Amino acid sequence: MANEELVNKLKEQIIQYLNLIDVTPEDIKSEAPLFGPDSEMELDSIDAIELTVLLEREYGIKITDPKKGRKVMSSVDKMADYILENGMV
Repeated sequence: MANEELVNKLKEQIIQYLNLIDVTPEDIKSEAPLFGPDSEMELDSIDAIELTVLLEREYGIKITDPKKGRKVMSSVDKMADYILENGMV
């Protein structure tokens, strides 16, 4: 799976898993932070848990270290890179 294809699929899954109403994949910038003060998404710790579930269910990736999770889920691009390196694509 090409990285761009995976990024687009991830955006759709993020919208689905987080029940984001009125958000389209085009609204999510791949390189933009998902969390923190610079984030347009304004995601919180509950959203981080949902993204962890997404990674485990959809890609067989289990993240148990919070520091690693913050790094992996910092942006859609980072998630895609981690999936390509470690997951079932």
